[in-house]
Amino acid sequence: MVPVLAIMNGRIIQIKPLIYAAILLYSTSAYCEEKNGFVLDQGLIPPQHIFKGGPAKDGIPAIDKPEFINAADADFLRADDRILGIEINGIAKAYAVSILNWHEIVNDSIDDTAYTLTYCPLCGTGMAFNRTVNGQALSFGVSGLLYNSDVLLYDRDSESLWSQILGKAVSGKYRGTKLSMLALSHTTWSDWKRHHPASLVLSRNTGYARNYDKDPYSGYESSRNLYFPVLNKAPARYHPKERVLGLTAGESHKAYPFIELNKHDKSRFTDSFNGRNFIVHWNKDEQAGHITDGEGVRIAIIQAYWFAWYAFHPDTLVFTTSATQQ
Repeated sequence: MVPVLAIMNGRIIQIKPLIYAAILLYSTSAYCEEKNGFVLDQGLIPPQHIFKGGPAKDGIPAIDKPEFINAADADFLRADDRILGIEINGIAKAYAVSILNWHEIVNDSIDDTAYTLTYCPLCGTGMAFNRTVNGQALSFGVSGLLYNSDVLLYDRDSESLWSQILGKAVSGKYRGTKLSMLALSHTTWSDWKRHHPASLVLSRNTGYARNYDKDPYSGYESSRNLYFPVLNKAPARYHPKERVLGLTAGESHKAYPFIELNKHDKSRFTDSFNGRNFIVHWNKDEQAGHITDGEGVRIAIIQAYWFAWYAFHPDTLVFTTSATQQ
């Protein structure tokens, strides 16, 4: 084997290849950056842009064995309580935000569709993903890390980190792998129950002692302040916590702020975006909306705070009612 030449104290010396390899391995591993036990080097996000949210890995416990009750028995839900709702093969399930505030992730399934339902209280984002990757149903947990103030999930198979809003792995074995997003409703309990009277409801019997009547983020939504930095600061045209419906078509993005939708004189209208026609459905009373394509098929969209949507999509277009109604 050819010896390796190195300079030490001004002198050229020979180092055996195996010793050199050991030195190189040690020096490389010594500078691997870790946070909450996750190795951040070689990821899609520079380590300095990932922040500890406070809790350790699994300090916010995901719900892995969710229990459900019938809608008629969900007496802990008030009419105006916000829920995330999903329907697959005619089976509907509702997840109270008051529970998700404490857990952020529910690993669940309906029939043969295994999915993870996620909620980030800091970004106001509720999203559901098919969690089957390469034929394996992954189980997700809360890493305790944030990127652009948004939760980073991790899968227990490889401990790869996944960005919720990007919907893809940003580190580890699955780096670059995208999850398939599922259509989700973010609405009031009364609205969901009216359209899905046979819905199942996530029980408060989660296996954890939490005060689900208490909002751990009380006051956050009305405040203009953020707890953690983001890369792209949203223009002040809207309150940072203004809620938006976020639509992605191809590589293009468009935000539909609630304040603009509330000014629109129709609850259902067509909007052209990226060469396609989309139908926007808006319920002013419930402050809830969804989007379908020209064939009436529901599109998977993101409801988020304005600051969060802009942090990830600074090139976003923005829907304004005045421009539509001219």
